[in-house]
Amino acid sequence: MKMKTHKALASRVKISGAGKVTKRHAGQDHFNSSDSGKVGRRKKRGNTVSATHNKALRILIPKMKKKK
Repeated sequence: MKMKTHKALASRVKISGAGKVTKRHAGQDHFNSSDSGKVGRRKKRGNTVSATHNKALRILIPKMKKKK
């Protein structure tokens, strides 16, 4: 049987050409006015997912490229 992609996760992460997984920084939706500018700028950038989480993501997103 064909593996299906976990659509909730697929909408939250982006896979680069090199196979790296990027996600949005946590805590970005509201209550940001109290944060310093440094923290705000850091939240706007994407986060790369660790190698440990990459293993788990491969199960949920079967079309992910494997690292060469």
